[in-house]
Amino acid sequence: MGLEVDLPGNDIDDIEDLISSDDIKPRERYENKKSVTVRAKRRAQIKPASDNDEKTPQPQKTIYESVIPGTQKVYVKTWGCAHNNSDSEYMAGQLAAYGYNLSGKDDADLWLLNSCTVKNPSEDTFRNEIESGMRSGKHVVVAGCVPQGAPKADYLRGLSVIGVQQIDRVVEVVEETLKGHSVRLLQNRKVHGRRVAGAPLSLPKVRKNPLIEIISINSGCLNQCTYCKTKHARGDLASYPPAEIVERARQSFDEGCCEIWLTSEDTGAYGRDIGSSLPELLWQLVEVIPENCMLRVGMTNPPYILEHLEEVAKVLQHPRVYAFLHVPVQSGSDSVLGEMKREYCRKDFEHVVDFLRARVPGLTIATDIICGFPTETEEDFEETMTLCAKHRFPSLFINQFFPRPGTPAAKMERIPANLVKKRTKRLTDLFYSYEPYAGREGQVYEVLVTEISHDKQHYVGHNKSYEQVLLPMRDNLLGTRVRVRITSTSKFSMMAEILDEERDWTRCDNNNKAVTTECLTQSRGQRFMGIALVVGALAFLLHLLLKFVSSQSK
Repeated sequence: MGLEVDLPGNDIDDIEDLISSDDIKPRERYENKKSVTVRAKRRAQIKPASDNDEKTPQPQKTIYESVIPGTQKVYVKTWGCAHNNSDSEYMAGQLAAYGYNLSGKDDADLWLLNSCTVKNPSEDTFRNEIESGMRSGKHVVVAGCVPQGAPKADYLRGLSVIGVQQIDRVVEVVEETLKGHSVRLLQNRKVHGRRVAGAPLSLPKVRKNPLIEIISINSGCLNQCTYCKTKHARGDLASYPPAEIVERARQSFDEGCCEIWLTSEDTGAYGRDIGSSLPELLWQLVEVIPENCMLRVGMTNPPYILEHLEEVAKVLQHPRVYAFLHVPVQSGSDSVLGEMKREYCRKDFEHVVDFLRARVPGLTIATDIICGFPTETEEDFEETMTLCAKHRFPSLFINQFFPRPGTPAAKMERIPANLVKKRTKRLTDLFYSYEPYAGREGQVYEVLVTEISHDKQHYVGHNKSYEQVLLPMRDNLLGTRVRVRITSTSKFSMMAEILDEERDWTRCDNNNKAVTTECLTQSRGQRFMGIALVVGALAFLLHLLLKFVSSQSK
């Protein structure tokens, strides 16, 4: 990835301009920065020894008076959706480009924790991770939807916060936090007085998987779902211009990616705020997808995809677009959908499913269900059961209702927990009662191999329907398109043998580079570390030299 580190001070004429006796003091520098809380310096208190002092003291975090790039390590952890993962990749990319080392949690000086607010358990894990970092003597910076939606939470007090629209300022937040200061950046991003989707898409990235680029096409949504906390964090719909998204896709393919994932809180609503639309964007993206590379369209809610069904069906038939769509229904009951304020009915959702399945061969539709919404009756739940039994979705994400603070649904009287668990089990049993890939043995597919399985025992490829195919871990297989024959099937995937000889494998990236297993775990940003480290070290040496010269002159 061709990056340039834009260092401040390149316009200084004389070395004497670097440090002056007239420079403002650190406290004066921060007085006009409302987002920065300067570290309070306390005098150390000497306490008499006691028997309780025999306990092992907790490690204290190191306070750095100055930060030289390349000398501190940062650990990045992410919870939640593809949008959050993309944000973390951007933040990691900027830190690596500036010279910070990306490391594991034990070796890191600072933990950057990017949170998800959809469910209580994910926020609980996030809170526990903050406490773990503090106990371990780590500096902690929090980001994502939790602090954006609830910045005054007690457990976030005193921590540095990066808002969802401020991820391009991660370097300065990390730098100030390492110095012991607290920074909170939660503002919306505006250009010419108008709210925009977020940080520029052209920022550097360190991808979790260098073969897959995740592009956020818009932020926020047009819905007011009564159970959803994400709206509090991401806000109303704000779309990136099509040209910026297309340019990011082109850049990603040039960097060796062979798969693009479009993500947002609702891809179907894309462009309604800027006079564009999802089909318009998709047709522009198709033009820049190289041969043998693929595009995956992200989650869309039913209301805003209804008016685009004809064009979406045509796009999903394109050979370089996966025949896959994630359309969350949440309930099969019109009554519950109304209480959720989902803005569609069961008939609308089934029209989306039936229309697209009739026109897109091999289409895979994934959906979500919330079990135990406060107003859900037994009759309502039976309607959900009949919907899922009718359509037999190959991917069904089943969630128990969690009351999220500040949402209208949190004020509703809850269904007994044992009843919610019972309904969840019934739906789960239904889902496991059928196998969508049964009888596929012997079928031949062409798959794009881009991932490693969770158990690290197989490579993962996807066919045109975005169905998961597990393959033996052959050298040089990642990043290629190959023909395979299905040998066995399971509930969630198919096992296959490779039919082509290696010389016949089709590599998908433009630069024809071999992609190895190791490249999936190495940070692409590390190659820029040396330059930033040398520049930072030179600046530090100049600082020492000036102090020496000054002392000699006195």
